[in-house]
Amino acid sequence: MAEYIFFMHDDALGDEDAWGPYLQGLRQGGSFEGGSAIGDGICVRKSGGPGPITGHITGFIRVNADGIDQAKALLIGNPVFEAGGTVEIRELLRTD
Repeated sequence: MAEYIFFMHDDALGDEDAWGPYLQGLRQGGSFEGGSAIGDGICVRKSGGPGPITGHITGFIRVNADGIDQAKALLIGNPVFEAGGTVEIRELLRTD
């Protein structure tokens, strides 16, 4: 089983009341590994000027899934996705 991260973009406002049931469903299905809203921050670099932060990402959720298609299926009920917004799915590759 692979681990994926969903990055929620800020291009649609979902129903805030839908987050509880959505996350509860992921937990009950055994897919939920964590997540959070993302606040302000900075980029840093040892030398030279850093680039700007990625401002359009507002939160993330980590899930377990058998593949990218199953991960995509886990978006059903996601308030951003259901509102027509963008959710970026990335596999978290193991480095062991």
